[in-house]
Amino acid sequence: MTSNPLAEALEEAFRRCCGMDASLAERLQAFAEAVQKLSPPFAETVDRLVLRLQQHEAGASAPRVGDLMPPFTLPDEEGRVVTLDSLLSEGPVAVTFHRGHWCPYCRINTNALVKAQKEIAAENGQIIAVMPDRQQFAMEFKSESDASFPVLTDLDNGYALSLNLVIWLGEEMVRFISAAGLDVPKYQGNDSWMVPIPATFVVGRDGRVKARFVDPDYRKRMAIEDLISALRDAL
Repeated sequence: MTSNPLAEALEEAFRRCCGMDASLAERLQAFAEAVQKLSPPFAETVDRLVLRLQQHEAGASAPRVGDLMPPFTLPDEEGRVVTLDSLLSEGPVAVTFHRGHWCPYCRINTNALVKAQKEIAAENGQIIAVMPDRQQFAMEFKSESDASFPVLTDLDNGYALSLNLVIWLGEEMVRFISAAGLDVPKYQGNDSWMVPIPATFVVGRDGRVKARFVDPDYRKRMAIEDLISALRDAL
């Protein structure tokens, strides 16, 4: 197998950031800084993508606090059907959207969620992860992160599209992601290069959104402390 120096360096940076004794925001920022050092052209491409999305207010029309969260019926990593209604019957839930198992920022975010699982469960809260990756990759994502929560496959971004969360990565990003050895079409089962904007919606048992975090800059995620606080308030 041909080695990919950039991919190997990014993986090393990812593991270093995951092991930091720091907040999620600090770990995400550390990885962004590592990308800047390893590949300034890639970092500049990311900045251009984020600017384009911000200018078009991407994600702005996603469900807001007080809105009813649209229902879903999606398969988990083992092919079992999971519905929003079934989850809410057990308590409030944090619905977290991720670009894919291949995204280091999503992996860092999930690593932080996993570390908070016990505290979240103590608040009678739940987490689910939603991504457009096929079942085998959802299973890899869950296994690697040692998550106890479901990882749901949103094939072709159907559910994320209904929430106005889906964006096209653009030709520049496609070139850099491919050069890093990542086969997103294989992971998703299509060649659209469409991904969800990473987002978190805390949904109360009444089905309404109690808190949300939607940012077209995929390098940023909801703070774990804010997520736990929102789940506590949603009881």
